[in-house]
Parts: sequence; C-alpha cells; structure tokens
Amino acid sequence: MALEMRVLQADEWDVWYDQLELAFGGVSDIPQERQLYRRLTETERSLGVWDGGTCVGSAGAFSFRLSVPGGALVPAAGVTMVGVSPTHRRRGVLRSLMRRQLDDIRAGGEALAVLTASDPAIYGRFGYGTATYDLAVDIDTTRVGLSVPPGTDEVRLRLADPEQALPDCERVYGALVPRRPGMPARQPGWERLALLDPAAKRNGGSPLQCVVAEREDGEVVGYARYRVTPEWDHSGSEGKVDVVDLDALDPAAGAALWRYLFGIDLTWTVRATRRPVDDPVLHLVSDVRRSKPSTRDSLYVRLVDLPAALEARAYGAPLDLVVEVEDAFCPWNEGRWRLVADGKGGARCARTAEPAELELSVRELGSAYLGGTTLTSLAAAGRVVELRPGAVVEASRAFAGDVAPWLPHGF
Repeated sequence: MALEMRVLQADEWDVWYDQLELAFGGVSDIPQERQLYRRLTETERSLGVWDGGTCVGSAGAFSFRLSVPGGALVPAAGVTMVGVSPTHRRRGVLRSLMRRQLDDIRAGGEALAVLTASDPAIYGRFGYGTATYDLAVDIDTTRVGLSVPPGTDEVRLRLADPEQALPDCERVYGALVPRRPGMPARQPGWERLALLDPAAKRNGGSPLQCVVAEREDGEVVGYARYRVTPEWDHSGSEGKVDVVDLDALDPAAGAALWRYLFGIDLTWTVRATRRPVDDPVLHLVSDVRRSKPSTRDSLYVRLVDLPAALEARAYGAPLDLVVEVEDAFCPWNEGRWRLVADGKGGARCARTAEPAELELSVRELGSAYLGGTTLTSLAAAGRVVELRPGAVVEASRAFAGDVAPWLPHGF
C-alpha cells in the first residue's frame, strides 16, 4: 500500500503523537507535558505520513518570531515533532516530510526555518546550520566566589510563587528578546513551558522555586527559577541548586540573583544549563575552571527565502559582497547574490551576474546568520571559499554580532 502524507486533523493528534513517542524510543511524556504540547500544536502546520490506518511519520512547525542581529523579530518556522517509525526508515519518509515542509514554509512567506536537533547529523543535508550553542556550568560554591558590580546591594530580592510571578517574569523576558539574537518572542501559551514541574522530572529536587529582583519602586528587573536537591552524607549536607532559568535587565540584578543562588543554605553546588555562551557569570566567578564550563549545539537555522532573510537582519560593518550559494534542496536559493549593507541596519540582497567573491552553501549561511559563528572559522574549515582576497574577513566582520545568539528553551 502506498504511503499517504496529509495535514493533521485535530482528532488524529493522539495517534500522531504516539507515533512520535515511539520514534523517540517509546517512553511516554508525562501527562502535563503532553497536554501542553497538544494545546501548542498548530495542526494546520503539522504533517503525518500514513500507511493505511497507521501513522508512520510526523513533522510539525510552530509560528515563531525570532530575534535577529539588529533586534528585528523575523517570522520563522520552528520545526518540531519530526519522527519516523522504525518500521519505515530508509524509505524516503523523512526526506518527503522535509521537502513538503520547506515548500509550505516558503509558500507561507517565512524567511527562516529553525530547529533543535535530536541527531545533528540528520539536518545538515537539508540545509540547516548550527547557529547557537548553550553553556553549562557546575560550580563548586565552597571554592568559587563571586565578585559583583556596584549597585548589586541595592537590588531587593523576593521569593515569589512561580505562577503568580509569571507576568512579571514574562515582561523581563520580553524586554530581553530584541537584545539577543536567537530568542523567540513567546506567543500565548508558550509561557506555560517554563512552569512545567512534574514530580517525575525533579530527580529528587524540590518543586520549582522563584526569586525576583526588584528596584526600590517595586519594578521587577530580573528573576531566577530553580530547584534545590537536598543531599546528605556522613560529613553533612551536599545539597545542589539546579538553575532552570535566570534573566535580568541589568548587571546588578543579574549579579544579585547569582549571589542569592550561591548562598542558599545547605547547598554546595550550583548547576545551570542552557545558558548563553557569553553569560556574565563567567566573569563574576573567582575561578572559572572550577565552574566547569562546557558547551553543546542548540539552535539550527535554515534560510528558506535567502534574500528576505539576509535583508531582515542588521550588519555590524558596511558590506558590498557577491556570494555564490549552493542549495540543492531549495534550488530557488542557488546562484549568485549581491549583498549590500550600510552597517547601520539597512541591507539589500538581489541576484547578480557579477563575479563571485565568496562561495559557500546555505548551511554555512545558516550557521553565520545570527552572528555567533564567524565566516572566518568556517573558511578555516574549508566550508567557505574565498574568491577575492580579503572577502572572508570583510564578510565575517559584518555578520558577527556583539552578543552571542541564544535559544533559551526548547520546542
């Protein structure tokens, strides 16, 4: 029987999601998480592949607005829930899903597609490039201290119920989005993701706790959500603090929150994952080595409408460059393009017959798009070819950002 691909119907969601869980090993999500993703699913943007009455493949997309260099919020498809049944691998199911999805994204007018990869080796062949990385720290607070900036003592901290503090926390988050590329402006419903707190996923830790940072007038300028895991051995307490998220509008508020987390009684370790790679905590600690920093890949970016995507972001330096782009999977992007940027926010990108000065694939453009991966580093790996001397350095300076791009949560 031929396989059929079709847009998901609302009454098919449970079967569709069951298939996805099976593709990821068969472990069911906790009910709260499943219910949230059911509410967030955009069925009109979700695809299923069916073998008779059995769902054997899935792919979905969320309608995001993603911050890019310069602070603009660009419509982007958040690719998600991609899975193929183990009985139907190597039959072109994934490729057909990627093909249909990118065609739909282009038809819908979104210039970008983004995803987090369960298997990074898969998505490069569809044009996705690694654009952001996460920092993790595991800080021994018995041996690592903090040096805080002026004004930290003026910040007032208040314990708050995570639910009741949510509107204030979301205002802080929303103010930060234009400041750092890679952050999605949270659409209604997405704020609930941060409050998922099932006991089954606490690993012995406490329920979610929240501390907010305030100015004297009561304005909330930062927050941290965290869990405490009490542990004991024959020598005494060995408690740990797991930082779920921490956002602040100014250095003093951020330092006050970190200092609070370092000082929680009966704990000796502060762990934080999914932090920006240039997190200020790296410069607050007295011993960065004993903070055990590590990084891993996070957000992958794919330019769907190349000229629209390149015109949507700002550039850090003037640029007039002709690039030859390879994009076999989305051939409408292939060819020679002239990118002209004034270094003040404006840019134009159009097809040209002029000689190319750089040669690269759309995957490398995706990696460099948010400003966190330099074109010079890609050139050093042979992924960007310089056809005019000096072109790589010029382009790299223009594409590079002032802050590291960052995806604060998964999807």
